[in-house]
Amino acid sequence: MSQLTHFNAAGEAHMVDLGAKAVTRRVAVAEGWIRMLPATLALIAAGGHKKGDVLGVARIAGIMGAKRTADLVPLCHPLALTGVEIALDVRTAAAAVYCRARVETTGQTGVEMEALCAVQISLLTIYDMCKAVDRGMTIEQVRLLEKAGGKSGAWSRSTDGTGATEVTV
Repeated sequence: MSQLTHFNAAGEAHMVDLGAKAVTRRVAVAEGWIRMLPATLALIAAGGHKKGDVLGVARIAGIMGAKRTADLVPLCHPLALTGVEIALDVRTAAAAVYCRARVETTGQTGVEMEALCAVQISLLTIYDMCKAVDRGMTIEQVRLLEKAGGKSGAWSRSTDGTGATEVTV
């Protein structure tokens, strides 16, 4: 494992200097779940929640979350994002909503944190809008699926359940 970059030689936290890094296309994809009571999921799926379109609001919240990551994570650089896609899928058999976020930029640092933040904020928004009917919802398995671009190249999570595998393109 390489050295942690957010600490200087004295062990103090600092913001990484990106000045000498190459500008490349950067992409990151993250996912996560929110599990709930089947009745809560039915309200969301039917659009019958009295607060409105839960998935539509969660999608907008996720986009906003990606754009505001640097305001939430202390050492993240503010980035000009070129694209944010949030997919929310009702999974009836699992009594859950699945969220997948894809974030893109052209810049000197990656967008992994933005993709992860987009998923978390989308799922937190669903929790917030539905907590009056189901306080037992659980946000689970928020994780990075893949990233591309930059000096370290491409990385993707293995599909065999053993964890992460680094892949160089």
